Amino acid sequence: MPLVRISLSASHSKETVKTISDVIYEVMLDVASVPLNDKFQIIHSHAPGELVYPEEGYLGIQYTPNIVFIQVTWNAGRSVEVKKAFYKAVAEGISQRTGTRIEDVWINLVDVQRENWSFGNGEMQYAPK
Repeated sequence: MPLVRISLSASHSKETVKTISDVIYEVMLDVASVPLNDKFQIIHSHAPGELVYPEEGYLGIQYTPNIVFIQVTWNAGRSVEVKKAFYKAVAEGISQRTGTRIEDVWINLVDVQRENWSFGNGEMQYAPK
């Protein structure tokens, strides 16, 4: 039940945006054991100057205006190993399939409890039993 937010420059082509979306979903299925058809994504395209990052770099990583910010809110409970594998597979997949520099794939995971979701009808589908 992840919710994925992807923020990137409006200069990216529609094909690149679709590929980034697809890579994230595929990795969620393969690495993070997300259920099939659980693809909820919000994609934001931004004008120049609307994506802010340290131009001098951070933690030894240099960024370009092609930076892609990815934030995934999902259920808590995945191991550090799964999260590391997720980061690696998403960054490598996006880089290999779109030509985006791997350094420009920035990812943040937000762990939440299962009851913090409503998929419609004003119901808590994963309410504690």
